[in-house]
Amino acid sequence: MYFLVDPRDSVNAGYKASFEREGISSFALMPEEFLGWLRAASRSDLEAVQGFLLGDFEERAKCASVIRKQSRAPIIALADLRSLEQTVELLEAGIDDVLPKPVHVREILARSEAIWRRVNGVVQGSGQGSGHGAEAEGQAEGAAKADRLKVFHDGRDPEIDGVPLSLPRRERHILEYLVRNRGRRLTKTQVFNVVYGVYSNGVEESVIEGHVSKLRKKLTERLGHDPIEAKRYMGYTYVG
Repeated sequence: MYFLVDPRDSVNAGYKASFEREGISSFALMPEEFLGWLRAASRSDLEAVQGFLLGDFEERAKCASVIRKQSRAPIIALADLRSLEQTVELLEAGIDDVLPKPVHVREILARSEAIWRRVNGVVQGSGQGSGHGAEAEGQAEGAAKADRLKVFHDGRDPEIDGVPLSLPRRERHILEYLVRNRGRRLTKTQVFNVVYGVYSNGVEESVIEGHVSKLRKKLTERLGHDPIEAKRYMGYTYVG
Protein backbone atom coordinates (compact mmCIF):
# COMPACT_ATOMS: atom_id res chain seq x y z
CA MET A 1 0.00 0.00 0.00
CA TYR A 2 1.24 3.49 -0.88
CA PHE A 3 0.22 6.51 1.16
CA LEU A 4 -0.49 9.78 -0.70
CA VAL A 5 -0.47 13.19 0.97
CA ASP A 6 -1.46 16.27 -1.04
CA PRO A 7 -3.86 19.19 -0.42
CA ARG A 8 -5.44 18.76 -3.87
CA ASP A 9 -8.14 16.13 -4.34
CA SER A 10 -7.38 15.96 -8.07
CA VAL A 11 -3.75 15.00 -7.44
CA ASN A 12 -4.65 12.32 -4.91
CA ALA A 13 -7.36 10.91 -7.17
CA GLY A 14 -5.05 10.84 -10.19
CA TYR A 15 -2.31 8.90 -8.44
CA LYS A 16 -4.79 6.55 -6.76
CA ALA A 17 -6.15 5.69 -10.21
CA SER A 18 -2.63 5.15 -11.56
CA PHE A 19 -1.72 2.83 -8.70
CA GLU A 20 -4.97 0.93 -9.16
CA ARG A 21 -4.14 0.30 -12.82
CA GLU A 22 -0.92 -1.38 -11.65
CA GLY A 23 -2.80 -3.49 -9.09
CA ILE A 24 -1.32 -1.51 -6.18
CA SER A 25 -3.50 -0.30 -3.31
CA SER A 26 -3.17 3.28 -2.08
CA PHE A 27 -4.73 5.63 0.44
CA ALA A 28 -4.81 9.43 0.45
CA LEU A 29 -5.19 12.11 3.11
CA MET A 30 -4.98 15.88 3.24
CA PRO A 31 -1.81 17.23 4.95
CA GLU A 32 -3.76 18.53 7.95
CA GLU A 33 -5.15 15.03 8.55
CA PHE A 34 -1.96 13.09 7.91
CA LEU A 35 0.12 13.90 11.01
CA GLY A 36 -2.80 12.96 13.25
CA TRP A 37 -3.19 9.65 11.43
CA LEU A 38 0.54 8.99 11.59
CA ARG A 39 0.74 9.50 15.35
CA ALA A 40 -2.31 7.29 15.96
CA ALA A 41 -1.51 4.55 13.41
CA SER A 42 -0.96 1.03 14.71
CA ARG A 43 2.19 -0.92 13.97
CA SER A 44 0.29 -3.18 11.56
CA ASP A 45 -1.01 -0.14 9.68
CA LEU A 46 2.51 1.27 9.30
CA GLU A 47 3.97 -2.08 8.22
CA ALA A 48 1.44 -2.22 5.37
CA VAL A 49 2.78 1.04 3.88
CA GLN A 50 5.36 0.37 1.17
CA GLY A 51 6.01 4.01 0.41
CA PHE A 52 4.92 7.56 1.27
CA LEU A 53 4.30 10.11 -1.50
CA LEU A 54 4.30 13.71 -0.33
CA GLY A 55 2.92 16.35 -2.70
CA ASP A 56 3.61 20.08 -2.61
CA PHE A 57 2.62 21.50 0.79
CA GLU A 58 4.40 23.55 3.47
CA GLU A 59 4.61 20.93 6.21
CA ARG A 60 6.07 18.06 4.20
CA ALA A 61 9.58 18.41 5.64
CA LYS A 62 8.04 18.10 9.11
CA CYS A 63 5.94 15.15 7.93
CA ALA A 64 9.05 13.39 6.63
CA SER A 65 10.75 13.80 10.00
CA VAL A 66 7.78 12.26 11.84
CA ILE A 67 7.47 9.43 9.30
CA ARG A 68 11.11 8.49 9.65
CA LYS A 69 10.73 8.07 13.42
CA GLN A 70 7.99 5.48 12.91
CA SER A 71 8.63 3.79 9.57
CA ARG A 72 11.47 2.64 7.31
CA ALA A 73 9.30 2.85 4.19
CA PRO A 74 10.65 5.04 1.36
CA ILE A 75 9.57 8.68 1.40
CA ILE A 76 9.30 10.36 -2.01
CA ALA A 77 8.43 14.01 -2.58
CA LEU A 78 6.62 15.08 -5.74
CA ALA A 79 7.68 18.53 -6.91
CA ASP A 80 5.48 20.79 -9.02
CA LEU A 81 8.52 22.86 -10.02
CA ARG A 82 12.23 22.08 -10.21
CA SER A 83 14.15 23.87 -7.46
CA LEU A 84 17.66 23.06 -6.28
CA GLU A 85 17.15 24.77 -2.93
CA GLN A 86 13.89 22.96 -2.29
CA THR A 87 15.37 19.59 -3.30
CA VAL A 88 18.33 20.02 -0.93
CA GLU A 89 16.01 21.08 1.90
CA LEU A 90 13.77 18.06 1.42
CA LEU A 91 16.65 15.59 1.25
CA GLU A 92 18.13 17.07 4.43
CA ALA A 93 14.74 16.63 6.12
CA GLY A 94 14.92 12.85 5.56
CA ILE A 95 13.06 12.49 2.27
CA ASP A 96 14.67 9.75 0.18
CA ASP A 97 14.01 11.11 -3.30
CA VAL A 98 12.47 14.13 -5.02
CA LEU A 99 10.70 13.60 -8.35
CA PRO A 100 9.50 16.44 -10.59
CA LYS A 101 6.00 16.00 -11.98
CA PRO A 102 4.71 14.55 -14.17
CA VAL A 103 6.14 11.16 -13.20
CA HIS A 104 4.78 7.74 -14.16
CA VAL A 105 3.70 5.53 -11.27
CA ARG A 106 6.01 2.76 -12.54
CA GLU A 107 8.99 5.04 -11.99
CA ILE A 108 7.74 5.70 -8.46
CA LEU A 109 7.51 1.96 -7.84
CA ALA A 110 11.01 1.32 -9.22
CA ARG A 111 12.60 4.15 -7.24
CA SER A 112 10.79 3.09 -4.09
CA GLU A 113 12.11 -0.45 -4.45
CA ALA A 114 15.66 0.82 -5.07
CA ILE A 115 15.44 2.89 -1.88
CA TRP A 116 14.11 -0.09 0.07
CA ARG A 117 16.97 -2.33 -1.13
CA ARG A 118 19.55 0.30 -0.24
CA VAL A 119 18.13 0.92 3.24
CA ASN A 120 17.80 -2.79 4.01
CA GLY A 121 21.02 -3.93 2.34
CA VAL A 122 19.26 -6.40 0.03
CA VAL A 123 20.75 -7.66 -3.23
CA GLN A 124 18.26 -9.79 -5.15
CA GLY A 125 19.56 -13.23 -6.06
CA SER A 126 22.68 -13.06 -3.90
CA GLY A 127 23.73 -15.46 -1.20
CA GLN A 128 24.63 -14.44 2.34
CA GLY A 129 28.07 -14.95 3.73
CA SER A 130 30.68 -17.49 2.67
CA GLY A 131 30.25 -20.72 4.58
CA HIS A 132 32.12 -24.01 4.22
CA GLY A 133 31.15 -27.59 3.36
CA ALA A 134 27.45 -28.42 3.57
CA GLU A 135 26.61 -24.89 4.68
CA ALA A 136 28.25 -23.37 1.61
CA GLU A 137 26.53 -25.91 -0.65
CA GLY A 138 23.17 -25.02 0.85
CA GLN A 139 23.81 -21.31 0.32
CA ALA A 140 24.87 -21.92 -3.27
CA GLU A 141 21.74 -23.96 -3.91
CA GLY A 142 19.57 -21.21 -2.43
CA ALA A 143 21.27 -18.56 -4.55
CA ALA A 144 20.80 -20.66 -7.68
CA LYS A 145 17.08 -21.00 -6.98
CA ALA A 146 16.81 -17.27 -6.37
CA ASP A 147 18.59 -16.53 -9.64
CA ARG A 148 15.95 -18.50 -11.59
CA LEU A 149 13.17 -16.18 -10.44
CA LYS A 150 13.43 -12.42 -10.86
CA VAL A 151 10.85 -9.90 -9.72
CA PHE A 152 11.01 -6.25 -10.67
CA HIS A 153 8.62 -4.30 -8.38
CA ASP A 154 7.87 -1.80 -11.15
CA GLY A 155 4.82 -3.22 -12.89
CA ARG A 156 6.65 -5.76 -15.04
CA ASP A 157 5.85 -9.45 -14.86
CA PRO A 158 8.43 -11.66 -13.09
CA GLU A 159 10.79 -13.85 -15.08
CA ILE A 160 11.74 -17.50 -14.56
CA ASP A 161 14.90 -18.61 -16.35
CA GLY A 162 14.72 -15.38 -18.31
CA VAL A 163 11.19 -16.03 -19.61
CA PRO A 164 8.34 -13.75 -18.44
CA LEU A 165 5.62 -15.33 -16.31
CA SER A 166 2.35 -13.52 -16.98
CA LEU A 167 0.46 -12.96 -13.73
CA PRO A 168 -2.69 -11.05 -12.75
CA ARG A 169 -1.78 -7.83 -10.95
CA ARG A 170 -2.77 -9.04 -7.47
CA GLU A 171 -0.78 -12.28 -7.79
CA ARG A 172 2.24 -10.36 -9.06
CA HIS A 173 2.05 -7.97 -6.13
CA ILE A 174 1.75 -10.84 -3.63
CA LEU A 175 4.80 -12.53 -5.14
CA GLU A 176 6.80 -9.31 -4.96
CA TYR A 177 5.87 -8.85 -1.31
CA LEU A 178 6.74 -12.44 -0.38
CA VAL A 179 10.07 -12.31 -2.24
CA ARG A 180 10.96 -9.00 -0.60
CA ASN A 181 10.41 -10.69 2.79
CA ARG A 182 12.14 -13.97 1.86
CA GLY A 183 12.36 -16.35 4.83
CA ARG A 184 9.93 -14.31 6.94
CA ARG A 185 6.50 -15.75 7.75
CA LEU A 186 3.74 -13.35 6.74
CA THR A 187 0.20 -13.73 7.99
CA LYS A 188 -2.82 -13.63 5.71
CA THR A 189 -3.73 -10.28 7.27
CA GLN A 190 -0.32 -8.79 6.48
CA VAL A 191 -0.53 -9.89 2.85
CA PHE A 192 -4.10 -8.61 2.57
CA ASN A 193 -3.23 -5.20 4.03
CA VAL A 194 -0.34 -4.69 1.61
CA VAL A 195 -2.24 -5.84 -1.47
CA TYR A 196 -5.71 -4.40 -0.77
CA GLY A 197 -4.92 -1.70 1.77
CA VAL A 198 -5.76 -1.45 5.46
CA TYR A 199 -8.95 0.52 4.74
CA SER A 200 -10.39 -1.59 1.95
CA ASN A 201 -14.13 -2.23 2.00
CA GLY A 202 -16.17 -5.04 0.50
CA VAL A 203 -13.25 -7.49 0.17
CA GLU A 204 -12.76 -10.41 2.55
CA GLU A 205 -9.31 -11.55 3.72
CA SER A 206 -10.10 -15.03 2.45
CA VAL A 207 -9.52 -13.79 -1.10
CA ILE A 208 -5.79 -14.00 -0.36
CA GLU A 209 -6.01 -17.79 -0.05
CA GLY A 210 -7.31 -18.06 -3.61
CA HIS A 211 -4.65 -15.70 -4.99
CA VAL A 212 -1.82 -17.55 -3.27
CA SER A 213 -3.12 -20.97 -4.31
CA LYS A 214 -3.19 -19.97 -7.99
CA LEU A 215 0.22 -18.30 -7.70
CA ARG A 216 1.80 -21.39 -6.12
CA LYS A 217 0.43 -23.62 -8.88
CA LYS A 218 1.89 -21.42 -11.61
CA LEU A 219 5.28 -21.17 -9.91
CA THR A 220 5.42 -24.92 -9.31
CA GLU A 221 4.68 -25.64 -12.98
CA ARG A 222 7.54 -23.41 -14.12
CA LEU A 223 10.10 -24.04 -11.36
CA GLY A 224 9.45 -27.71 -10.71
CA HIS A 225 8.95 -27.04 -7.01
CA ASP A 226 6.76 -24.86 -4.79
CA PRO A 227 8.77 -21.86 -3.50
CA ILE A 228 6.03 -20.71 -1.12
CA GLU A 229 5.52 -22.51 2.16
CA ALA A 230 1.95 -22.21 3.44
CA LYS A 231 0.85 -23.19 6.95
CA ARG A 232 -2.78 -23.05 8.01
CA TYR A 233 -3.53 -20.24 10.49
CA MET A 234 0.13 -19.13 10.37
CA GLY A 235 0.63 -17.66 6.92
CA TYR A 236 3.08 -17.80 4.04
CA THR A 237 6.84 -17.86 3.64
CA TYR A 238 8.81 -17.47 0.43
CA VAL A 239 11.61 -20.04 0.69
CA GLY A 240 12.81 -19.95 -2.94
